[in-house]
Amino acid sequence: MNMARLAVLLACTLVALLSSSMASAAIVEHSFNVQNLTVRRLCNEQVITAVNGSLPGPTIRVREGDILVVHVFNKSPYNITIHWHGVFQLLSGWADGPEYVTQCPIRPGNSYTYKFKITGQEGTLWWHAHSSWLRATVHGALIIHPRSGRSYPFPKPHKEFPILLGEWWNANVVDVENEGLATGAGPANSDAYTINGKPGDLYQCSQNSIYKRTVVQGKTYMLRIINAALNNQLFFKIANHNMTVVAIDASYTKHYVTDVVIVAPGQTTDVLVQANQPVGSYYMAASPYASAAGLTFDNTTTRGIIVYEGAPTSAAPLMPTLPAFNDTPTAHKFFTNLTGLAGGPHWVPVPRQVDEHMFVSFGINLAPCEGNGTCGGPLEQRLSASMNNVSFVFPSNRSASMLQAFFFDVSGIYTKDFPSNPPVKFDYTNPNISLDQSLIFAPKATKVKKLKYNSTVEMVLQNTAFVAVENHPIHLHGFNFHILAQGFGNYDPINDPKKFNFDDPQIRNTIGVPVGGWAVIRFEANNPGVWLAHCHLDVHLPWGLAMGFEVENGPTPSTTLPPPPADLPQC
Repeated sequence: MNMARLAVLLACTLVALLSSSMASAAIVEHSFNVQNLTVRRLCNEQVITAVNGSLPGPTIRVREGDILVVHVFNKSPYNITIHWHGVFQLLSGWADGPEYVTQCPIRPGNSYTYKFKITGQEGTLWWHAHSSWLRATVHGALIIHPRSGRSYPFPKPHKEFPILLGEWWNANVVDVENEGLATGAGPANSDAYTINGKPGDLYQCSQNSIYKRTVVQGKTYMLRIINAALNNQLFFKIANHNMTVVAIDASYTKHYVTDVVIVAPGQTTDVLVQANQPVGSYYMAASPYASAAGLTFDNTTTRGIIVYEGAPTSAAPLMPTLPAFNDTPTAHKFFTNLTGLAGGPHWVPVPRQVDEHMFVSFGINLAPCEGNGTCGGPLEQRLSASMNNVSFVFPSNRSASMLQAFFFDVSGIYTKDFPSNPPVKFDYTNPNISLDQSLIFAPKATKVKKLKYNSTVEMVLQNTAFVAVENHPIHLHGFNFHILAQGFGNYDPINDPKKFNFDDPQIRNTIGVPVGGWAVIRFEANNPGVWLAHCHLDVHLPWGLAMGFEVENGPTPSTTLPPPPADLPQC
């Protein structure tokens, strides 16, 4: 069959598939113009890559069951892809977005249209670039409302608004990443944090660059908090106000009242806030949770203002007291006190029969410095990262994406032998192994774990003490997972399973595995295709803290990945 006929066939197949879905679904359509934008922050003018001339980019609002169509026009100087973070992409893996995994990049001057259905999800997700460090400025909220006629499992708030927490560099972020990779050391830390693109008045030249929101006393508001920062978990507080957590990662929770929220990069948290304080102004503020002892980080604070209607303009806002940057007990208390809303909308019970058991150790590693030179990492080597002693690299053979290789059965793009266990057992969280040269070097490879359709996978995610002990946010594409338990130290296969929560565990797509600790997650591989699991710190992904899953097709046409769109970008 010639290429022209194949293209026509694929286009017809896609139209037929979309037509059958669209009969009962609304179509929500957006256009993203990705291009350079000059902005002034922190006393400097900086050229950034942004969508539709704004930072953050546009908020997308859909209802569960809608079909989302986004036309992306790449007018930037960089390759670009867009990832719809947390969207299941059921049988639409071609739209997931990670560069060279599910698609090849959209080249400068080219365009591509993402089309997919939002199925079985409601709540707060987000979208972001999945090419180099561009998600620092190419990101926005993706809010999924209940279907018409359905309501939240709590009283409807008076108003709701997204709070996107970000990071800012007084530099081109692509250059920052490339310079860090070139030296073998870590890239430069950010210069500020932001709330909805604004640094707040604690930074130089930022008195008027602060996010403000007016509220009415006595009303209840929903804040949809998204951590869009590249490399830092963040504490978030509002002076004199409690928050009631009602959802995380677009999954409803039992109500949890707290005065502080922590969000890891990639995570979302929906909170209800009652405007029940005296009329006045109150700072909302975010500062880093930096769990790795001895490593430098951006130790600054961003803040915005919540202003009560009728508040005097002369009154200074009240400031909350934020946790210390290394307050692990507060972070762990928040993460472990969350539970799922069993029986609520889109609740999925924990699958009890496990087909695949995996124990995955991960953390920072070293890679040999090329030639006879010295690099900027420890022992004059190059910083790296791995999962089960495999340091992931995107395919060196870029004639096709990994998903194309799966669909068309193309060899030489990746291998299917990712190990289910570390090659060597050791004392994973013992600080004495920090620079153990018999353990710390991990080979580079593009490996996936092959899974049968509908198999249930249980993963023990085990942090290690290599280089630095820290909390790592691990994001799984294509699936939500139940968090059965989490703790510190080495996972105990005898006693820790006794702590598993099978009744109402939280459901997420991104988990902050405790510093020097472990977590156990479980998910059902019911979505055919190739899916990335990786650390959502952008400093760690290019080092190799990632792996892939290849999920086989199901037994029927309705459980089989359809052909790629005819206009899918080519490598």
